[in-house]
Amino acid sequence: MPRSTNSVKAKSRKKRILKSAKGFFGARKNVWSVAKNAVEKSMQYAYRDRRVKKREFRKLWIQRINAAVKEYGMSYSKFIFVVNNLNIKLNRKILSDLAVNNNSIFFLIVKYVMNNR
Repeated sequence: MPRSTNSVKAKSRKKRILKSAKGFFGARKNVWSVAKNAVEKSMQYAYRDRRVKKREFRKLWIQRINAAVKEYGMSYSKFIFVVNNLNIKLNRKILSDLAVNNNSIFFLIVKYVMNNR
């Protein structure tokens, strides 16, 4: 029996990988074996970093709130503790956005928290 290959599928697979490698530098964009490894690795990073992104944003929000609250003589941990005890239903994302973009509203929240410690 003669040898049979599925060149249509193989070509489409290579095309898909090389299309994914578009924008890579050097041989990583047009050499099949190098591009295949580069795309596989990039997909691993993409999978991992979809989870890491959530951690990074939470850290950023905490840093922003901490910097804004320090101006009024409070620490982040005490501020969040009091906010939770007062049942203020604003999460860290909203609080950090207020601290950066609407400083006057954030000041009112901090003032309320300081009065009701």
